[in-house]
Amino acid sequence: MKQNPEIEIFRVIFHLHFVKMPTFMWAFTAKVFSLLRMKLFVTRIPLLLLALPVSALATNAVVNLSHYDRMRVDFPGLKAEGIMGVIHEASYPPFARDADYVLRQQAAARAGLLWGAYHYGNGSDPVRQADHFLSVVSRAWSQADPTSRPEGVLLVLDFEKNGHYPGGTMRVDQAVAFAERIRERTGTYPGIYSGEYHMRQTLGNPKVDPSYKTVLRNCWLWLANYGARPQATAPWSYWHLWQYTGDGKCRLAGSAYPKSVANILKAERNIFYGTRSALDTFWQERAWRPGGEKRFRQLEPIVAER
Repeated sequence: MKQNPEIEIFRVIFHLHFVKMPTFMWAFTAKVFSLLRMKLFVTRIPLLLLALPVSALATNAVVNLSHYDRMRVDFPGLKAEGIMGVIHEASYPPFARDADYVLRQQAAARAGLLWGAYHYGNGSDPVRQADHFLSVVSRAWSQADPTSRPEGVLLVLDFEKNGHYPGGTMRVDQAVAFAERIRERTGTYPGIYSGEYHMRQTLGNPKVDPSYKTVLRNCWLWLANYGARPQATAPWSYWHLWQYTGDGKCRLAGSAYPKSVANILKAERNIFYGTRSALDTFWQERAWRPGGEKRFRQLEPIVAER
């Protein structure tokens, strides 16, 4: 078993200071050691939390869908198997609407599931993309009757390398403009989804204006990595959602990482970094109620430390 470096350091310090030094220094050194240990413990709390196994602090309860998922989704079945929320593609290039979004939103709401929507971004005008996205989400929400209308909609920008649709890949400055437009019209920033590698390569580019990262840090982070637990990319210090499998692709072993749910055999499943209660609070605080183009619950700002 590999020795914890911090424990080993403390062991050596203890040996040198309490075994080798004269007795009259014991009390002084013990006090210093106690203060040092407390300072290290307090400052390391965020890192120690992140070092815990995902299963200790996480909830595998979110599924994302799009028109590529051709089955008739069993939403009551999703809920019965522990799923709490669904994030569905609402719009994609070039200014198209996901044909399955409306009916699936209504079915999910009737099943008592939380609802979210994402837009697949490209390299065209980001403000027009944001307006189109909100138009699709708002129209679907207003068309539903009260029994099939979600209380609010969690909004997400799909910021990934575009190999599916026309228009090229969205740039960082365009993602910022999209996020700012969403905040301007709804009162809150959207989440940002991307593959971990693409996010790291894009935001790690030294040519990226630091002001762009300042804006993006207001968005919550959703990363995809099918082979390992992702590490957050600056300006974030942790992720909120982790997509660990999609289309049957997953290199993680064990029952903690199922690849199917209900009648979706090759599901896109996601882990939330927190408890089920925390997931519900997170979703409700950040969801948009389309009727008034403003958030429907007071939102606590996202900070860079956990």
